[in-house]
Amino acid sequence: MKKSFLQLHPDDTILAALHDINCGEAIDFNGDSFQVVEDIPAKHKFALKNFDLGDEVIMYGALVGEAIKPIPKGARISIENCVHASSEYGVNTKKYSWQAPDVSKWTSRTFNGYHRKNGSVGTANHWLVIPMVFCENRNVEVMKSALQESLGYLTTTDFVVDTKTLVGHYENGASNEEILGAQIIKTPEEIKQNRTFSNVDGIKFLTHEGGCGGFRLDSDTLCNLLAGYITNPNVAGATVLSLGCQNAETKTLQAAILERDPDFAKPLYILEQQKSKSERHFIEEAVKKTFLGLIEANKIERKPAALHHLTLGLECGGSDGFSGISANPTLGYVSDLLVALGGTTVLSEFPELNGVEQELINRCETSENKEKFARLMDTYAARAIALGSAFKNNPSPGNIKDGLITDAMKSAGAAKKGGTSLVTDVLDYTEKVTKKGLNLLCTPGNDVESTTGLAGSGCTLICFTTGLGTPTGNPVAPVIKMSSNTTLSERMKDIIDFDTGTIITGEDTIESKGEELLEYLIKVASGEETPAAVRLGQEDFIPWKRGMSL
Repeated sequence: MKKSFLQLHPDDTILAALHDINCGEAIDFNGDSFQVVEDIPAKHKFALKNFDLGDEVIMYGALVGEAIKPIPKGARISIENCVHASSEYGVNTKKYSWQAPDVSKWTSRTFNGYHRKNGSVGTANHWLVIPMVFCENRNVEVMKSALQESLGYLTTTDFVVDTKTLVGHYENGASNEEILGAQIIKTPEEIKQNRTFSNVDGIKFLTHEGGCGGFRLDSDTLCNLLAGYITNPNVAGATVLSLGCQNAETKTLQAAILERDPDFAKPLYILEQQKSKSERHFIEEAVKKTFLGLIEANKIERKPAALHHLTLGLECGGSDGFSGISANPTLGYVSDLLVALGGTTVLSEFPELNGVEQELINRCETSENKEKFARLMDTYAARAIALGSAFKNNPSPGNIKDGLITDAMKSAGAAKKGGTSLVTDVLDYTEKVTKKGLNLLCTPGNDVESTTGLAGSGCTLICFTTGLGTPTGNPVAPVIKMSSNTTLSERMKDIIDFDTGTIITGEDTIESKGEELLEYLIKVASGEETPAAVRLGQEDFIPWKRGMSL
């Protein structure tokens, strides 16, 4: 008989429904038997005890809410009877002991990656075209139209919209019905794509709305972020378009590049439009230099590299009530495996660590990191309050509908992506990952801003767990989508790469799915598997604006 509920920690005062439970259905748990007093949808939680007004709600062994009215045993926990509550935290000198998982089967394994002169290894080989300011976005788009298709880079490698077929029908006098009935969605195999540079995975055009106006700090942050992308191991070189008078100065970008890579040796072309004869000459020079850069980038080939060269970003979005039970713990186990192999993992989204701060502080390797993490969390929380919000407002309507009713409940599940290992470093937004092991990176909870930040800090792969489905991708780091439930995986086959829903049904364990996921990641890192976000050309890039607008 399929199990209908789960207690996630011995101290929990609520249970999670693994499938729909009807009102009146008997619950037998730890020698106690009671009936649910209302319908409990799958993914939602219900009371294991009678709650009085003000009682704490415990899940994952953590404080996740407070009762705002009496809640009878067997009732659904909802926004009508429970509000956000989280534990206080403080810096301490507590030492954390970690038992690493057995990784003997992977110690001699390798992936085929792109080796850079500074010793880093990429999982892809991209060329970047970057504007320093939004004024250059149009010129970037002109370069995109000039380079992308002519050099064999389709916008999406999953399907192609063949508009030429419609033009042919129109020129031949086709009727409206014939045009509507035309087959214009084709596979890449149907439209021959011959890449001029076979070892270059893509040319990525990172348009944005920043670089001038706003708060000067935002422009400096943008320069640091762009430097992070240029120095990312997945990038072979870059063409940078500058207007010349913007806040985001090219000298700031160059200094940020050298700070991250003192012996920077990639091709880098910086062009300033205000020094050019005309826009036509400016674009012409940029295209020619980009072409020369692509010739150099094409000389690099994939070669074997040890798994400790991988840097994996840990991300979630469109979460549901199963995310913290299946997908996130599976990713957390992979994080532990990679850390045990000497690799690097990065946990972001600080608003979704609210309520588990003390656990992460306890896991920090040094007192400096404990203090830095607490300071970043305090600052972020204070800024949110100053802007008229708070972490408690974090859950989205989709989260709430699918059982994540408080930020602390969402956070307790989201933190499972970070596994159980020591925290070796704590980074502010745009800071580069320099230490092996689990890193904490301050980013927003916004999916795209967070994945943008992960790649900017050096991640060469990003695993993205989801319970509701999201098409988010990244221009330079392959994004692997993991579903928390099999229904989602089957319904959105075009965007989901890996299903952990079999953990919910009891067919698999977190450990078995984690090992399976690691094997899949090795194939992605080697270019043997292409994640859906890459095939579909989902290349979202949104820098985080942290300041005000002036």
